[in-house]
Amino acid sequence: MNSYFRRQLADYVEYHRDPWNCAMHVFGILFLFLAAVLPLSLWSVTLFGIETSAATIAVIPVVFYWFLLDVALGAGILAAAVALLSAAALIVSHVTPAAMWSLTAVLIVVGVASQIIGHRVFEGRQPALVDNPTHLLLGPMFVMAKLFIALGFRRDLASIIEQRPQNSLSYSQ
Repeated sequence: MNSYFRRQLADYVEYHRDPWNCAMHVFGILFLFLAAVLPLSLWSVTLFGIETSAATIAVIPVVFYWFLLDVALGAGILAAAVALLSAAALIVSHVTPAAMWSLTAVLIVVGVASQIIGHRVFEGRQPALVDNPTHLLLGPMFVMAKLFIALGFRRDLASIIEQRPQNSLSYSQ
């Protein structure tokens, strides 16, 4: 894990302490990712003789960025991205364009609402994205890091994510 990612993750964590907010982010991020790739899945693109979609082409640089931040988390996100891109391709092949755009709109509304509710109701503060726009790309890394920690991997990430905020009081019995 590089030092830039460690600093960014530590900053991101300060906005995501409440477990319910974190749960809302899992759904919100998945829904927003799917909403972003659904319309792009309509356009077929041939790249170096390989037929793919504009969605895949759009996701490649972001996945590359995540790999640069952390190889293991990047690989986890790549696996999730492949699953979501496959789901998007399946959806667009079985519904009308109008249904796809309706689904995209619903996914955006539900995804954004879950982020807002998570921050306003459970966290009690504004989203990290408001103070630092680069946090838009850290959300998936944070969710994947939480998954890795829950599975018993990446204690180095647990030391960042699970540390208590510096301004909180600790009570010992």
